[in-house]
Amino acid sequence: MEVATPAMLTTKSIWTVMSKPSETFAIIMAGGVGTRFWPMSRISKPKQFLDILGTGQSLIQMTFNRLSKVVPPSNILVVTNEIYRNQVSSHLPSIPASNILCEPCMRNTAPCIAYANAVISSRLSPQRDSSDVGIIVAPSDHLILDTAEFERVISLALLSACSTSSLLTLGIQPTRPDTGYGYIKFSGEGEIAKVEQFTEKPDLATAENFLEQGDYCWNSGIFVWSLKNISQAFSTHLPDIFASFEDEGLTGSPNEADSIYNSCESISIDYGILERAEDVRVIPCDFGWSDLGTWTSLASHLPQDSSGNGVSGATLIESNSSRNVVVSQAEKTVALRGLNDFIIVDTPDALLICPKSDEQWVKELVGELGRKGKKGAEGLI
Repeated sequence: MEVATPAMLTTKSIWTVMSKPSETFAIIMAGGVGTRFWPMSRISKPKQFLDILGTGQSLIQMTFNRLSKVVPPSNILVVTNEIYRNQVSSHLPSIPASNILCEPCMRNTAPCIAYANAVISSRLSPQRDSSDVGIIVAPSDHLILDTAEFERVISLALLSACSTSSLLTLGIQPTRPDTGYGYIKFSGEGEIAKVEQFTEKPDLATAENFLEQGDYCWNSGIFVWSLKNISQAFSTHLPDIFASFEDEGLTGSPNEADSIYNSCESISIDYGILERAEDVRVIPCDFGWSDLGTWTSLASHLPQDSSGNGVSGATLIESNSSRNVVVSQAEKTVALRGLNDFIIVDTPDALLICPKSDEQWVKELVGELGRKGKKGAEGLI
């Protein structure tokens, strides 16, 4: 069979020169604490375990259900903190206990992915060619509205990943000059483009320039590659992390990675691998994606009244008030007059009122509450 090269990856030819992976796995990263969604998101129950959109499903359940359309559920692994093991099991009862990989501490995304890779490797026969074993890596707390397009793009990415030496990331076609996202500069024709440069969270002027140029997309944090290619990339660019996990014969049993994490470097997959690797590709996509990183990013996905107020769990009475985000966990009536562009979040033990323009302060607030924990604020974080 003809092996595809990056230059051959045009939309017209892609389906005829590539072969499907013989087996596919998915890694769901679910160890974050979602500080910017305080006061609903807490350390004890972070954002991924919340039904933040009022759909009847938590974000991690939505992620699992979406991935199970393209990956056998038995091949979906969740990497999370040890303190969330029971919550993952409760939200995803169909996942085997050995597929819940628990980290003893936070070490960013590269060790998280290396751990899952090692477990996947241990489940394959030693003689198995890992070049046709596809892996999807996805955060647990993102929103994707067009699941049919997502499935199509993932299938395309898997075909490429298992037929070339490329590491792939899914890019999101930007709709505004957002300074909260990383950007990817790309080049080339066809659906699969060459990554030229990564830029992490630029200032507003730079983001505006990126949109004007038209060859930039947002970095979604969703990755696709073959087990062989990502293992080689770890061996080349993060050899200590690679050796620490691969040499232990990890299987997903409890506490097996504790000693590794205690001495493991904290580094992201973006900085540790993708910004250093030679052959990185991106598929610019449009499947209704949001990272739901802040209350403002949530607003457009909530039911809105005629004044543009996004409302969830509350009955809003407003007078001369517009473009607010109003969320209540107690089904309260909330009355606003003369208030514009604010975030109002009501929970049983906390109330947040903050201008949307200052919402980054929420993360700072959680840090301050953490420092004051011994003075009685530990229940609020």
